[in-house]
Amino acid sequence: MHSGHKNEEHNHTTATRMGNRKRLTLVLVLVTVYMLAEGLGGLWTNSLALLADAGHMLSDVAALALSLFAMWMAQKPATQQRTYGYYRAEILAALANAATLIAIAIFISVEAVQRLKAPPDVQGGWMMVIAVGGLLVNLLGLFLLGKDTSGSLNMRGAWLHMLSDTLGSIGAILAGALIWVFQWHWVDPVTSVLISILVLVSSWALLKETVAVLMEHAPGHIDVDKVHQAIRALPGVHSVHDLHIWTITSGLIALSAHVRTEEKSQRAILREVRKVLHDQFDISHSTIQVEQEEQENEPKCS
Repeated sequence: MHSGHKNEEHNHTTATRMGNRKRLTLVLVLVTVYMLAEGLGGLWTNSLALLADAGHMLSDVAALALSLFAMWMAQKPATQQRTYGYYRAEILAALANAATLIAIAIFISVEAVQRLKAPPDVQGGWMMVIAVGGLLVNLLGLFLLGKDTSGSLNMRGAWLHMLSDTLGSIGAILAGALIWVFQWHWVDPVTSVLISILVLVSSWALLKETVAVLMEHAPGHIDVDKVHQAIRALPGVHSVHDLHIWTITSGLIALSAHVRTEEKSQRAILREVRKVLHDQFDISHSTIQVEQEEQENEPKCS
């Protein structure tokens, strides 16, 4: 039963990853095409907001390509030197995406402050037209990537890139309208600063989460004390020590612990502990060392 469940879980994970790769590939093509169009449009209309949006799209192209590469790497089998395989490649991709977003937001903010001192003329009407096209592409990208992003930091990083571009397109449309109607050219750099702040907030949260995974913190949605109490409450368990819980990659949580028990079938104890971990905390990847109370210095099995 246990091996069957693991095979079913593995097949589901593989199918999910394949679906993610297909969606990422399609979005990558869409974003690349419109990034070129919006960049040229930003130069033509002299709009920093459009250039900022094109810059976000450029980071999207790199981020989506990196995410696809990380997914490919994660499928490579484990080796004697890399016993967990390449699962962490996706976490590293998410970290790179977060860092890139922060860098772009800071760069755009600095450029916007310089433009506020002497706002240049901007073609507001054409700025709106180009931004509307960018908005449609970004909304389509969000729709394609928006399924199950909570289960993968890598996919969430790509989704956040698309969200930041969507905000950029909305800001560019509003700025273009105000420039076109009222000739408020200062709106263009101000909009860029506001977009950058929103990008910083979302990317900072992603950055903290990826660093937590790399530092092997316990997953935020799991209460370690409750896991300890659940194991300790099992009949025959006297104590639990050396309990560690960490994330290998998004959706793959690992646990190791030493369980001290009385004279009882250690195989039965092991089965009960694993059942509790799976049923109550959705932890399937566990390593449990069972120790008998009478021979606590010489553990017999794992």
